Amino acid sequence: MTTLPDRPNTALLVIDVQNGVVAGAHNRDGVIANINTLLDRARAEGAPVVWVQHSDEELERGSEGWQYVPELVRRETEPLVHKTYGDSFEDTDLEALLAERGVGRLVVTGAQTDACIRSTLHGAIVRGYDVTLVGDAHTTEDFSQYGAPTPEQVITHTNLYWRWQSAPGRSGGTVDTAEVTFAAGGAG
Repeated sequence: MTTLPDRPNTALLVIDVQNGVVAGAHNRDGVIANINTLLDRARAEGAPVVWVQHSDEELERGSEGWQYVPELVRRETEPLVHKTYGDSFEDTDLEALLAERGVGRLVVTGAQTDACIRSTLHGAIVRGYDVTLVGDAHTTEDFSQYGAPTPEQVITHTNLYWRWQSAPGRSGGTVDTAEVTFAAGGAG
């Protein structure tokens, strides 16, 4: 259903699962385990895997906090996109990498739910992609001291509203890790 012609492939997008981003994240270990399951499945099915890594004043490029968590291992053949904005498409080469691989559908995982995940979901659908959020493979920190809902509420709300997200010729959706498939036209 993507509006991007001749792009039948699905890619797994792993966003910002970096030491400094997920150190205090809700259900950190469970989310990372689910992402590893998805990495195994994507690789077995021959689906592209694209990694995204954020940097800013608080998350300096090259620092320990900037590094990806050691539990997730990127293969040399899997591209790494460096970003400085919430939306993984903004001022990056992500679109070009996906076009080269014929990708019209994204399966999104990572952190943080209420920032880079939401920005990238919306950025992808407005650019013509079908976008599936893996409901048990994204997380965020607790910002309730600043008036935000609890992490559980942020994750639940994002999963709920993205489940029925759509645009002309494009669809969103939320599924759990067990339901994800990378086959063309597959559910999840």
